[in-house]
Amino acid sequence: MPGLSNPRYRGIFPVVPTTFREDGTLDLASQKRCVDFMIDSGVDGLCILANYSEQFLLADDERETLTRLVLEHVAGRVPVIVTTTHTSTAICAARSRRAQDMGAAMVMVMPPYHGATFRFGEEQVHRFFAGVSDAITIPIMIQDAPAAGTPLSPAFLARMAKEIEQVSYFKMETAGAANKLRELIALGGEAIEGPWDGEEGITLLAVLEAGDKDAAFAQYQRWLPLINHENRQAGFLAAKALMHAGGVIACDAPRSPWPALHPEVRRQLLDIARRLDPLVLRWAR
Repeated sequence: MPGLSNPRYRGIFPVVPTTFREDGTLDLASQKRCVDFMIDSGVDGLCILANYSEQFLLADDERETLTRLVLEHVAGRVPVIVTTTHTSTAICAARSRRAQDMGAAMVMVMPPYHGATFRFGEEQVHRFFAGVSDAITIPIMIQDAPAAGTPLSPAFLARMAKEIEQVSYFKMETAGAANKLRELIALGGEAIEGPWDGEEGITLLAVLEAGDKDAAFAQYQRWLPLINHENRQAGFLAAKALMHAGGVIACDAPRSPWPALHPEVRRQLLDIARRLDPLVLRWAR
């Protein structure tokens, strides 16, 4: 079985935004252009239907449509992770099996939760991931996200990696992600195939040991204003705003009731981006 020293997947796997028309319906033509742009940008893989994709605003049949559309359109050019989170073990397992059958390389799953107060203890979470694992033969990435509100200690995550067959990747979005990843690796060893950071680039220097530290610092310093503006001001709508400005997608609106990007936040975002001349503003020209 692959482990930390020989992972199946590594590198940059950005989350794909879900593209809507102004009336809130899915824009599948823009969705395909979005995927093509992201692959052309040089990524190592993609992730769909995550929180960054506004998955919490999608109907079940739309999830099926988007999973099939993206996997068929990617056509093996890069591996695709499909988010299959659900509170129910059976529903999450069924979603995961369908994603695998359609060609997903991996599934990403948050621990089960619902609303502000429905949470589950470690044994229930362990059984949940074991049930999902039993339904598939591809890796599970546990998404350690604040949205779930479920404490996942490094020791517990390492235990699940050792005891549950498909649990082998971990996406850390919590505060202090770098130290949590270090502790997870120390406790889990080769069972930790993919210790991944998931904070939109804001913690890159903390979690990566670059070969050329001076060059890495210079690149990070150059792009940090844009990374920071996305992370702290625009949120997940930043990617769609940039893709719309560059002609990649036809509309950058979220789906109601999520509020649209404030015009001033958009203006500042585009002003920063134009100073950096990113591919997203040139790809469709």
